[in-house]
Parts: sequence; C-alpha cells; structure tokens
Amino acid sequence: MSTETAVSPGMMANADHAEPNYIAIWIYLAVLTVLELVVAYAPIPKAAMVGGLVGLAFTKAILVAMYFMHLRFERRTLAIIACIPIILVTFLTFMLVPDLSTRIYARHHMGEVVRMEHALGKDISGPNPNVP
Repeated sequence: MSTETAVSPGMMANADHAEPNYIAIWIYLAVLTVLELVVAYAPIPKAAMVGGLVGLAFTKAILVAMYFMHLRFERRTLAIIACIPIILVTFLTFMLVPDLSTRIYARHHMGEVVRMEHALGKDISGPNPNVP
C-alpha cells in the first residue's frame, strides 16, 4: 500500500505560491478591530456608524478569506463561487427593506416599538381571537 498521493499539474501551480506574511495580516486585522471600536464609540450618526462597522467587518472577512483560507491563491472560479452568497444575501436584504419599512408595528416612537393599539388608534383589549 503506497502513501504517495497523485498530484495534478493544477495542484502544483497552487502549491508554488509565496507564503503570506501571517503576522502582517494579523496586525491588519487588529488595526481594523481597533478602528471598529473607535467607530462604535464615536459621536457620529447611527447610520454612519452602522455603515462603517459593516464596511470594516466586510474588509476583515475578505482578509481572512483571502489569506487564512488561501482563496487568494486559488483559481478565480472558486473566488466567484465564494462571492455568490454575499451577492445573494445583499439582494435578499434589499428586497425585504420595502416590506419591513411599511409595517405599522415596525415604526418607532421615542426609541421604543409602538404598541399595536396605539398604532391602530383603537382599543384591542379582550380575549385573544387566535386562541380556541
């Protein structure tokens, strides 16, 4: 029984890449984490804070995927396959925004969710019609 593994020419091309500097990548990730803390505690509008935090998290995810998961050294087809879920999640999120923004119970008043009877403008007390 042989312990040798068959190696295709494509596998050899991927094995010949230069070893990334993992310490430098780790330092970049640490700097991005500090930037996330700065953005989280900065006196900026909430939308800017959320946008900044999402952008920084996306940047960190790309760094991890490219270097620690070695996607940078793979074929482009694998990178495209890895990007498809990101595109799908973004698309589905933006498709839900119009529906969620028109719901009565999703509107906020003074930072708290509006009670249903206040949103409808009538008293809805009484027995629950959904319970038999």
